[in-house]
Amino acid sequence: MLIKGGRVYGALAESTDILVDNGKIVKTAENICATGEMTVINAAGFVVAPGLVDMHVHFREPGFEYKEDILSGALAAAAGGVTTCCCMPNTSPVADSSATVEYIVNIAKDAMVKVLPYGAVTMGQKGEELTDAAALKLVGAVALSDDGNTVQNAEVMRRAMKQARDCGLVVVCHCEDADMAKNYAVNEGEVSRELGLPGRPAVAEDIMVARDVMLAADTGARVHIAHVSSATSVDIIRKAKAAGASITAETCPQYFSLTEDEVLRKGALARVNPPLRTAFDVAAVIRGLADGTIDAIATDHAPHSSEEKELPLSDALSGMIGLETSLALALTNLYHTGKLDLNEIINLMSTSPARILGLEAGALIAGAPADIVIFDPDEEWIVKPGEFISKSRNTPFGGMMLRGKVKYTISRGEVVYRE
Repeated sequence: MLIKGGRVYGALAESTDILVDNGKIVKTAENICATGEMTVINAAGFVVAPGLVDMHVHFREPGFEYKEDILSGALAAAAGGVTTCCCMPNTSPVADSSATVEYIVNIAKDAMVKVLPYGAVTMGQKGEELTDAAALKLVGAVALSDDGNTVQNAEVMRRAMKQARDCGLVVVCHCEDADMAKNYAVNEGEVSRELGLPGRPAVAEDIMVARDVMLAADTGARVHIAHVSSATSVDIIRKAKAAGASITAETCPQYFSLTEDEVLRKGALARVNPPLRTAFDVAAVIRGLADGTIDAIATDHAPHSSEEKELPLSDALSGMIGLETSLALALTNLYHTGKLDLNEIINLMSTSPARILGLEAGALIAGAPADIVIFDPDEEWIVKPGEFISKSRNTPFGGMMLRGKVKYTISRGEVVYRE
């Protein structure tokens, strides 16, 4: 395969070719000549980047395949330019045993893109008994997380971090104090008051972010803060990094694209944990992305059935899908607004998450896997959830005009999505 004339990540002002063979990048250079029956992709006018690495998805298998499964999730990922997905362990059974992690690894062998499992921090994600981190790593777990179920007990989390440190795994932390967050549907603030509902306060996130960055500093573990949504959390992470803590952080497109007001417009489609917050928080998240406080953009792709999202706001399940819109949302809200340049966005969505998890991904160099996305950064399109490849349709972005369109996704040297 030869990709001709694209604006390649790292030197976007130049027209560069990429030669691919046997699933690997052979070389990048100008004016590479095609030979024989080689497949040639004309990328003139498009950006050519390493395939996106989404370090936070929920593919629901085993146990909830009616929402999404590994193979359907991988197809949705390919449509969004994502070539590596890391799956959270809140399946049924929970991915807290070698058997369940191996099951996910085996199913993923048939996926169109790379699908890598996380192992749970605690058995059943109950926050009590630690899993065997070394055993989970041995069968393919790339990190540990109890995402969705914050480990509330600080001593349990401290021991988990020490165990993860000793076997070389990152701990990915969903940070919310359960006693404050409860199962409340919306941010505590103007919208919760308007709806007459109890709110999920930002301090519930902030206090756990502070705890976990302190535990990271105490234990020397590598800790990653998931889906950062509040201004204070961004500031805590910034200060902890400056003090030398071994932490990284991610946010999601919803936290730099939407505010809590979206709940008034879209109802339960805009219900997510942690909740959408204020314009002040959105601005702080964007500053965190721009100054390097936040290291990655992930989707927290969380599929649910229409029945689960059509319940009253207080009863509906939290979460939204995001794989097929994440790149376009980043381009629309960060690149086309002048907040970040293209290389910064690609770094946040590919190179940096690969580095955090120690994955062979996120680079367009000779010898690297031929995991590549080709996209038009300027093309406008309207989000139509009915046309999504994902099994689920729970997105608040339906009907929105976005700017930036995936044209090709190449995984392991094969075209797995073509517009």
